Amino acid sequence: MCIARRVIERSSYLHLFVSFIFLGACDRVPTDDIERQESATNETGTSVRDEPQWPADGDLVYVSNEDSGDISIISTASNQVITTLNVGRRPRGIRVGHDGKKVFVALSGSPKCPPSMSDEDCNKQATDKTKDGIAVIDVMTANLERVLPGGSDPEQFDLSADNRRLFVSNEDSDQATVVDVDSGQVLQTIAVGREPEGVRVSPDGTLVYVTAETDHDITVLDADSGTVIATIGVGLRPRDAIFAADGSRAFVSAELAHSIAVIDVSKHKVIATIELDATAKPVGMAVTSDNKRLYVANGRGKTVSAIDLNTFKVISSVEVGPRTWGIALTGDERFLYTANGPSDDVTVVNTESMEVVAKIKVGESPWGVAIGPNPRHSP
Repeated sequence: MCIARRVIERSSYLHLFVSFIFLGACDRVPTDDIERQESATNETGTSVRDEPQWPADGDLVYVSNEDSGDISIISTASNQVITTLNVGRRPRGIRVGHDGKKVFVALSGSPKCPPSMSDEDCNKQATDKTKDGIAVIDVMTANLERVLPGGSDPEQFDLSADNRRLFVSNEDSDQATVVDVDSGQVLQTIAVGREPEGVRVSPDGTLVYVTAETDHDITVLDADSGTVIATIGVGLRPRDAIFAADGSRAFVSAELAHSIAVIDVSKHKVIATIELDATAKPVGMAVTSDNKRLYVANGRGKTVSAIDLNTFKVISSVEVGPRTWGIALTGDERFLYTANGPSDDVTVVNTESMEVVAKIKVGESPWGVAIGPNPRHSP
């Protein structure tokens, strides 16, 4: 979401958002069958909770809740919230470390300024840059371990293949920040397109894609040196990028173009455009390991679309909830989880039937979803 300096042409796009109304204060109490773990605070300010009841099997789903400042951890075995962890201000982008033992969450001290808010009102909101950073969660202890620097207003990020570096988009400064995970030091700050958001590292670990909402393009970085290799023009307001499992192609969601750009990675060139329904506002994406299907969260279109990557055609869609944003597949790819901001819940979709099988109450304004293996379970 545009934050402090919404350079995007507001007058051109404002009509797209007039009908969108943020939910006000309402009953946030979870349902009886999916209770959120209550937390207290001891004298040192450390969160104190009952020991979570960890499942014996299944994956773990991590959901960043932007307005309540926490993450919900869900068991795929039961589709219930195991525990809720306070992490900091405005958690959005979220990733699981490659071994499943750490979870990383982007935090921002910048105000939340929706498109319906004027620049004047946005500038009146409190900004606290000390709240910016990347929270690191130790899954084995279910605790906030530390907060790494992440540049100004971090929104999304990705991990290097060796888990040693983070590549972070800094929305309000038009930069990408590279962070060393072990030392907590900023290694590089790189100029990218205006209002960067989505960040993805290629499967072979050599490239980093950073989307630019206002410039409507992708900045391609060399993952080792941080050098800008190419800039690729895509559709209006690109929000997310994802690579096919073999790394030959990449896909970029263009929210205001209602489309997905297909990129030939080796040539740094758009080779096709997948057109979606006019109601779709594509944001988050997930791709299957066999490179046959792409799933797209359609934002305020309220749906998820399944796309055949052989034909580039939409083969099915299902309504999941208002402003569906983050999206992730389970390890076996049988189920898809989506974050639905205004309704404070997560939807579970069976990928074979493309039917909703569960809805799970989480925190306030869920934004991102990441799924990883349960590190306590040895297959």
